[in-house]
Amino acid sequence: MHTKKRTSVGYLIVVYILCVILALLSIFPFWVMIVNATRSTTQIQQHAVSLIPSSYLMKNLKILLGKSFNPAVGFMNSMIISICATACSVYFSTLTAYGIVVYNWKFRKAFFAFIMAIMMIPGQVTMIGFYQMVYKVHLTNNLLMLILPAIQAPAMVFFMRQYMIPALSLEIVQSARIDGAREFYIFNRIALPIMKPAIATQAIFSFVTNWNRLFEPMVLLTDKKNYTMPIMVSLLKGDIYKTEFGSIYLGLTLTVLPLFVVYFLLSKYIIAGVALGSVKG
Repeated sequence: MHTKKRTSVGYLIVVYILCVILALLSIFPFWVMIVNATRSTTQIQQHAVSLIPSSYLMKNLKILLGKSFNPAVGFMNSMIISICATACSVYFSTLTAYGIVVYNWKFRKAFFAFIMAIMMIPGQVTMIGFYQMVYKVHLTNNLLMLILPAIQAPAMVFFMRQYMIPALSLEIVQSARIDGAREFYIFNRIALPIMKPAIATQAIFSFVTNWNRLFEPMVLLTDKKNYTMPIMVSLLKGDIYKTEFGSIYLGLTLTVLPLFVVYFLLSKYIIAGVALGSVKG
């Protein structure tokens, strides 16, 4: 009996040690990035990795603010695009999944197969045609062109459908219809609250994806007042005479901070959302 207890205690100690090591390995790159934001370019070139902060934070901030663009404007543009695109993709993907699960119509399986087929087409392939269309309607410097396409999110539709099948009872929908509730009322008041864990999970992934987007904004946005944070950080590497690595790391740190905030606000839903949405179906 005592041998079994010792074995279980030893097993737990090993598990905790492994968890601590994995946590430290996960935190390490972010800590190095934050520390490098406080170091000079010379220090970074001499020793790329350091765990001790330096005293060049304000100088790096001055260099960052001294560029030809305004990081505050880029931060605001990125927030607008990420929040609006996330809201559109989450809501309309859930609505599409609701239509596939709740309604029994003739081409339901074919429609879902078509959505899955779209997942195999990379966005870069369609970018030329999309740019030509945007150019013809004179919306190349409009943030809406980075928000509206988020309505179509095949991977999110698949995730929402897999989550909704076991989570949403069709009897509840039928009862609401008998009571006289309309379809959008049922969706907004019954389906959406049930889908909250899946919505929170996908909101995190969608926000991170839209915040880190670089290719599409660089193609569609040419006016500096519409630049996003990833564009501005990428332009920091374009100095002719000298690259200020400290300011680059500071720009990366400012870019990552909103992702931490969103993650910590919604992280409690991740495990439940991923487990129920991907395993059940």
